[in-house]
Amino acid sequence: MTTAAQARILGIETSCDETAAAVLRGDRAILAEAVFSQLDLHALYGGVVPEIAARAHVRKLDRMIAAVMAEADLTFAELDGIAVTAGPGLAGGLLVGLATAQALAVVHRLPLYPVNHLEAHALTARLTHDAAFPYLLLLISGGHCQLLVVEGVGRYRRLGTTIDDAVGEAFDKVAKMLGLGYPGGPAVERHAREGDPDRLPLPRPLLGQPGCHFSFSGLKTAVRHRILELGREAAEPRTVADLCAGFEAAVCAVLADRTRRAMRRFREAYAAPPVLVVAGGVAANRAIRAALEELAAAEGFSLLLPPLRLCGDNAVMVAWAGLERLAAGLPPAAVETVRIRTRWPLDPEAEPAPGAGVKA
Repeated sequence: MTTAAQARILGIETSCDETAAAVLRGDRAILAEAVFSQLDLHALYGGVVPEIAARAHVRKLDRMIAAVMAEADLTFAELDGIAVTAGPGLAGGLLVGLATAQALAVVHRLPLYPVNHLEAHALTARLTHDAAFPYLLLLISGGHCQLLVVEGVGRYRRLGTTIDDAVGEAFDKVAKMLGLGYPGGPAVERHAREGDPDRLPLPRPLLGQPGCHFSFSGLKTAVRHRILELGREAAEPRTVADLCAGFEAAVCAVLADRTRRAMRRFREAYAAPPVLVVAGGVAANRAIRAALEELAAAEGFSLLLPPLRLCGDNAVMVAWAGLERLAAGLPPAAVETVRIRTRWPLDPEAEPAPGAGVKA
């Protein structure tokens, strides 16, 4: 009988614009991994086009799975299961990944583990740092901005979420307004390094307010007003850099303020070592990482940051989430009953956040 440490799972990720596959073993060994980024396909349009993303997944996924299986030197008969992102995400992409995983599971008679993309991010620190439950999680990406307590596999308590835009979306929109291209986050970060964050200060939405919710729509609007006020000057390299620096500084201040409040709530509610995990694509931003390192030191928290390659969407985290479920004794799904979920909150019992356009 295969032990949890010996179990090997194929992970598949197609929730947005990365096509990814990986094979992991339960002892945390990454046997093979591959990611195909579609950035060049979407750059012309200034953002992800769902139909183009889905077609790219169709073209790439089968070959990527074959490649990681060959690199891992395994046959499908030697696997202990397949883990696939079933949501949240873009419907077309999710369907490609799930249909592929279902077909493989049926043909090779393998257990199927549908994975919540957010849970995969949430559990990555247990792969990379062997983090013990419970811990505080700041999840920051293009579609999500949340503070949660990770109590166990499948058990999450949401402390805060965005009441409008996610932080990664705000980065992309600011980049688009400044003509910096797509993806916006890395472009804004590059220009911000050369800028003066104090020359063109921007507001800090909800800074100092009760609770742990986030808001970035007003900050995005403030950048637009600044651009309109500056006129032609807004296109000058120095001004672009200063606007990027001011925007990034505002984001760092908001994230630190909201996270500080969550840290204090965590201390009050849990008799556990204070640990903050940061996950999601925006966790790759160096200024944000530095701000959170400073915050963690001030609040007496250990800070766990994933390696940069595991910040964005990847199949390593999906395979690991499947292994976590297997190790916890959670049953696989009935293959024919699995459906995609474009929205899939980690804490379905959380009170609705005020405001429109809330990302669950």
